[in-house]
Amino acid sequence: MTNLHKSKPFVWCLFIVFCIVWFYMLGARTLVPTDEGRYAEMAREMVATGDWITPRLNAIKYFEKPPLQIWMTALAFNAFGLGEWQARLWTGLCGFFGIVMTAYAGRKVFGARTGFAAGLVLASSLFWSALGHINTLDMGLSGMMTLALTSLLIAQRRDANASEQRNWMLMCWAGMALSVMSKGLIGLVLPGAVLVIYSLLSRDWMIWKRLHLGLGLLVFFGITTPWFVLVSLKNPEFPHFFFIHEHFQRFSSKIHHREGPWYYFIPLLILGILPWLGVLFQSIWASLRDNATGFQPKKLLIVWAGFIFIFFSISGSKLPSYILPIFPALALLIALHADAITNKTWNFVAGLVASIGVAGVIIAGKIPQLATETNEIAHYQSSLPWVNAASIVLLTGGLLVLWWSKKDRDDMGQRAVITLAISGFLSVQLLMLGTEPYGRYRSGFPLVPAITAELQADTKLYAVGLYDQTLPFYLRRTMTLVQHPDELEFGLKQEPSLWIPTRDAFIAEWRNGKKAVAITRPEIFADFEKRGVPMRLITRDARRVVIANDVAPNKIN
Repeated sequence: MTNLHKSKPFVWCLFIVFCIVWFYMLGARTLVPTDEGRYAEMAREMVATGDWITPRLNAIKYFEKPPLQIWMTALAFNAFGLGEWQARLWTGLCGFFGIVMTAYAGRKVFGARTGFAAGLVLASSLFWSALGHINTLDMGLSGMMTLALTSLLIAQRRDANASEQRNWMLMCWAGMALSVMSKGLIGLVLPGAVLVIYSLLSRDWMIWKRLHLGLGLLVFFGITTPWFVLVSLKNPEFPHFFFIHEHFQRFSSKIHHREGPWYYFIPLLILGILPWLGVLFQSIWASLRDNATGFQPKKLLIVWAGFIFIFFSISGSKLPSYILPIFPALALLIALHADAITNKTWNFVAGLVASIGVAGVIIAGKIPQLATETNEIAHYQSSLPWVNAASIVLLTGGLLVLWWSKKDRDDMGQRAVITLAISGFLSVQLLMLGTEPYGRYRSGFPLVPAITAELQADTKLYAVGLYDQTLPFYLRRTMTLVQHPDELEFGLKQEPSLWIPTRDAFIAEWRNGKKAVAITRPEIFADFEKRGVPMRLITRDARRVVIANDVAPNKIN
């Protein structure tokens, strides 16, 4: 098994199997609220309206983020039709691209063995592997930021010639521009701050002369400027909301109610880097002790991971996926140290992984107790076989590494990396499959056939006191919001005619006799019954009740 990274049959076989699993999993689950439904629906509406400048959600202006992911998803819908894997395709491609670029940069900067290990580590890290299959903006941002990071590493390496340095730096600028188009100014602010801090710590002032600022800025503004100008001309309210509200206020305040303590991301990092937690900190420590001169890639990787982690830790807005961009840097640091790890340390790492597998088997039976509603118990129970299978895979991987370490083999590092990567990646995908029954319930997908049967082209569809962000995508139509603006408050202020702000106003419109359908919460349905609102029950679940205003006797679903 020595130097398996040099075996083309092995590497290609591993790569092809990985690709099959990675891309198959994009369509293996129902889209779930809120992010997956939101970004799929925005892309569907973009295709339906033909407006590629002003992003809309539920037909309402939605300016929280730039449109790169919406554009790419809309193109996927145009090319392949509407569906789950098409909705997740851009996310999946960005996650996949990040793995490939991390492996390629590791190979170019540190050697083929390190590149091989870095790709395996990143592909199997829990956060990267899972979020590469969830339709959210953070993987799109992370994929483009990985392009910026890896291009910088390749461009600044000591053996890069002038042409390579220029071309890869232009790719770095393009990566930052695409990051901005993915999620805003953070795509420039974070890499820029990392470069400043790195320069101060390493005293590598010459790097600033090798950034190709002139051409780089042309590339950056050539990619970012057109849309920002066009959307601002078409929507004068956009600049203040996007640049002030969505950037300065989001970071400096708790306006979005996503606050958390300073240690919010520490447990998420510990969980997200599995199965590599046992070697993470010593890998960082080993790189900190590197006394290289000139360009210092290890120090740059540490600054990248450390600054981004601290930046979001002090932010007033926190979500688990915010730290996703640090994982390619951590994967490279772990890969750099893999061959120096002793068998004793690999025993610890493998023992930790095996212990997690054992714990998974033991606690699997208690998972249904996590249900907060009685009807959720069955969904949790259906996940048990998948949790057990994932736990057994982790246990098997850990035991194999423990067995090999007893043999005191010279190639222990590569054996351990390959084995733990395979078991880690497969266990994450098995766990993802186990979430499908609960995901279908959360999305409201089982209600779709009954609702669709009631809808004609001119049937009005209301969402009363709630906004299920996945249902519009599956119903292929928007809803009129009632009483509950959700996150669309800013857009509704610009176009108040697109919603009904009070329940009484809705009831008055509901009584006009024209066929309409509404989705509401059980407690609102009960209130309507008390108030004698004319309605016919179509279908329901524990979260939602679907009603129509034609009261002719029909079979109730």
